[in-house]
Amino acid sequence: MRINGHGHILPEPSQVPQFMKDKKLFWIDDDKKFMRQGDWSRPITDPSFFLKEKLEWMDQNKIDHGVMLCLSQLYCNGWEKQDCADGIRFQNDYNASVQADYPDKFTCGFVVQPLYIDQALAEIERCVNELNLRILCLPTHFLNAEGEWLSVAEADVDPIYELANKYNLAVQIHPYDGEKMIALKNQYWRFHLVWMMAQCADTIHLFTLRDLPNKYPNIRTSFAHGGMLGVANYGRRIQGFDGRPDIFKGFEDPRKTLGHQNIYYDTLVHDSYTLELLKKRVGASQIIMGLDDPYPLGEMKGVGTSYPGRVVDYAVETGILSEQEGKDIWHKNVLAWLGKDINASK
Repeated sequence: MRINGHGHILPEPSQVPQFMKDKKLFWIDDDKKFMRQGDWSRPITDPSFFLKEKLEWMDQNKIDHGVMLCLSQLYCNGWEKQDCADGIRFQNDYNASVQADYPDKFTCGFVVQPLYIDQALAEIERCVNELNLRILCLPTHFLNAEGEWLSVAEADVDPIYELANKYNLAVQIHPYDGEKMIALKNQYWRFHLVWMMAQCADTIHLFTLRDLPNKYPNIRTSFAHGGMLGVANYGRRIQGFDGRPDIFKGFEDPRKTLGHQNIYYDTLVHDSYTLELLKKRVGASQIIMGLDDPYPLGEMKGVGTSYPGRVVDYAVETGILSEQEGKDIWHKNVLAWLGKDINASK
C-alpha cells in the first residue's frame, strides 16, 4: 500500500464562502486558473488540485491513500478574530467532508490559529469529536497580538499541544508567510526556495530546545520538506548550544531529541543525497512519504525529471535506502506518524 503523507486539495470556486471573496481573504477564480488572497495570486498549475482530478491522479500514479493537509493560505495569520474563526471552520469542514466521503482514499488534517488560543482549543475539540479529524496542521510561525512573528514552538502555544497530547493527535508543521517576516525584496522565488527551509529550521530549533517531544509524548509531529535546514544545520546548533550556555540556560540539549521516535520528516527534499543525510541524522524509520502535490515544487510529472516517488526510488536504486526502507516510507512510517494500526492497514 502506497500512502502519500503530504498532499493538498482545493475546494471548488463555488464552495468558497462569499465573505472570503468579498473581503479578499481567499478565493479561486471561476475558471480555476488562479487562487487569490488580497493582492497575491498563484497559478493553479495542475488540475489535481481539485477532488475529481485528485482521485484520477492518485489512480494514475498508483497512490492508494493520501493525507490532505490544510491550505497554507488558511493559516489565517493576521486575520481578524471572527474572520479567522469562519475561515478556519470552512477549511476544516471541507476537509472533513472529503475524508467522510472517501474514507478509503483520504485522511485529512485540520488547522487552528495560535493567536486566538481559546478559539483554537474549541476548534480542536470540534474537529476531533464532531468531524473525526486527527491531524493538527500548524504553521511554523504565527503573528501575535503585538505584531511579532513567533515560532509555533513557543510556550504561548503549549495549551494547543496539551490538548493535542490528550487526544493523541498527529501534528504537521509547515512553513508559510516567510515574505512577511523580513524586509527582503520578494523576488527570485527566494521565500519558497530558501526562506521556507529556514522557517522549518527555526521551529525545529525551539521545538527541540524546549524538549516538546518528551513534554508531550502522545503527539507525533511531522516537519514538512524534510525539515531541510533544521537537519543540515544540526552541527551548528549543537556547537551553539555548547558554546553559549548563558543563552541556553534552562533549555534541553538538542542531542536529546535527535532521531526521536515521535518526530518525523517527509521526503520532499528534492534529491537523494539530501535524503541520505536525513536518514543518517534521524534514521529511516522517521521518514514518511511526502509528495506535496500538486504544487510545482512537489514531486509532479512534467517538472524536470520529477515524478511521484522519484527521490525515494533513486535512493533505493543507489543503495541509500534498502527496498524495505523504501516500502516503509510509503506505508509503515506514515501509519506510525498517524497513530494507526499498521497490521490492520496491510
